[in-house]
Amino acid sequence: MSEGTLTDSRQRLRPARALRNPIVLAGLAAVVIVVAGQIVSPGFASYGQLVSLARVASFLGIMAIGQTIVILAGGDGIDLSVGKVATLGAIIGARLMQGDNSHVLIGIAVPLLVGGLIGLANGLGITLLRIPPFVMTLGMMGVVQGIALAYTGGVAAGRSAPALTGLVNQRWLLEIPGVVYMWIVLIVVVTWSLRRTTVGWDLYAVGTNRVAARLSGRPVRRVAIGAYTASGVFAALGGLMLLGYTESVFLNLADAYTLPTVAAVIIGGTLASGGVGSYAGTAIGAFVLTALSSLLSTMNMPESWRIIIQGLVLLSLLAVYGRQRRLRA
Repeated sequence: MSEGTLTDSRQRLRPARALRNPIVLAGLAAVVIVVAGQIVSPGFASYGQLVSLARVASFLGIMAIGQTIVILAGGDGIDLSVGKVATLGAIIGARLMQGDNSHVLIGIAVPLLVGGLIGLANGLGITLLRIPPFVMTLGMMGVVQGIALAYTGGVAAGRSAPALTGLVNQRWLLEIPGVVYMWIVLIVVVTWSLRRTTVGWDLYAVGTNRVAARLSGRPVRRVAIGAYTASGVFAALGGLMLLGYTESVFLNLADAYTLPTVAAVIIGGTLASGGVGSYAGTAIGAFVLTALSSLLSTMNMPESWRIIIQGLVLLSLLAVYGRQRRLRA
């Protein structure tokens, strides 16, 4: 075979390889959903609507940062306490802020600290006590719910500080809310940290093969504990952004976000077994889920059918991805 023929073959293969890239597929899915929404409801793809979708997607996307890190770390990692931690963070933040800008810093710092401590407890239970991640985080979900009930006495109170509400709801440059800009910064920083720092390299190494990582001197236990701690912090941060959006809080504010954070990670191409993936893909996955939910709501579809269709979309994307073996190749 001549050199020219080989070159032509490689050029033909490039688009095919791109179409097998989960991030590209997730991006195409987002475009298809937006176009379908425009057909069903003219104005769905307008600039203002897309900005609104990005704002709502940012809440899920921020919570999914920690979920991405946990799943990348391998060891059957998953954090089922994300939604409850986000709710508790919002409850604590609202109680401390009481609608006053002078309390906004402590109203943000304390929930993040609490979220980090809960994540640390998850990491220690999984690494030191060898409790399976599913069981540990499921149990922690119940513990956090109990803490929230004890803290509130069953009645959530308090309000978001105006500064936090402004960050989430006010339009800034190009009519884009501040929370979207914050999310963009997080996407860049997290993606860069995972790909260009020692911490990120350790995370991928541990997620790919923990035995090999341990033998090569990687701090496997510390990486796993750090992953769950980060998950708690980002869950609390997402809860605070939700608080800024709603301005008030209730006892199940972010509970429904737990499984969507996992779905966003998988849609974005991160392997459930760990070691392969990126947060950029997760961010696109969060937008796909948000746009799909908005489209189904626009169509006045019953809740039962929304759940079914969302599940079918997730399964279809996974089938196209070719699952873990092809992605690792």
